[in-house]
Amino acid sequence: MAAQTEESDTAREQTKAEQDVDQVRQRAVRDQQRLDSGALGAKDLENVQRELASLAKRQSDLEDVVLDVMERREAAQERAAELSGRVEAVQSETAAAEARKTEALEAIDAEGFTVAKEREVLASAVPDDLIKLYDKLRAQGGGIGAARLYQKRCEGCRLELNITELNEVRAAPANQVVRCENCRRILVRTADSGL
Repeated sequence: MAAQTEESDTAREQTKAEQDVDQVRQRAVRDQQRLDSGALGAKDLENVQRELASLAKRQSDLEDVVLDVMERREAAQERAAELSGRVEAVQSETAAAEARKTEALEAIDAEGFTVAKEREVLASAVPDDLIKLYDKLRAQGGGIGAARLYQKRCEGCRLELNITELNEVRAAPANQVVRCENCRRILVRTADSGL
């Protein structure tokens, strides 16, 4: 925005400077015509000649100003074009990222739907009281209601069970629900439990 404003400002400045040069040129042409007409007296002739010299100097100075403004305007145009290109590149990257995000969210939603259906099927084979306990523990445990017992360690709280707790888990029947004494999650026993 600032680069575009600078380019616009220098364009106006250039137009004004060019108009000033044109005015000086027109005045010089009029004075030269008066001089060429031969209708001037000696005093007027001297004044017109001095004015023509002054106008030539003024025109030269104004043309230098025009050149300076043109250089600044060209630099401002280049900067505005560069920044515009960068903005377009960022917008393109943003659009691509939004497309990837939308695609990822759609995949997550589809996976969530599939997992919910699978859970529904699996949950139908689990007793209602165990499902209620699991849901209660999951709400209390930050979304995790059960954890694997792996090499004598609860993977929910990451703490190793002491020998007494391990002996109780070992002695419990396979269909009995056992819980971690530290985090209270349901412990899932596997061949890697270390029992």
